Amino acid sequence: MKRVGFLLKVKESRIQEYKAHHQRVWPEMLEALNRAGWHNYSLFMREDGLMFGYFETPEDFQAALNSMAEEEVNTRWQDFMAPFFESVSGAGGDNDIHADKMMLELEEVFHLD
Repeated sequence: MKRVGFLLKVKESRIQEYKAHHQRVWPEMLEALNRAGWHNYSLFMREDGLMFGYFETPEDFQAALNSMAEEEVNTRWQDFMAPFFESVSGAGGDNDIHADKMMLELEEVFHLD
């Protein structure tokens, strides 16, 4: 399994609403994540909306993103969640509004089992 860490940034004005939506993620979105090989997936948020995400996947970050891109429900979820995000320095471009295009992958520099 490949361990993946990434950063995202939620707009401060939308943090509480973002958290509420993640208390009730659509069941079909959860199923799609499982099909696409996203395992042990967690999101951690700082009070200013900066988030660290972590998941494990059989291949690599890009393969996991590509698998999700094939899921119709992911397109609907990304469209729904797009207004919640702002760019993290070094991630995505000005035209990237979906979180899956704005994720800034982090290099793993240490791991202890």
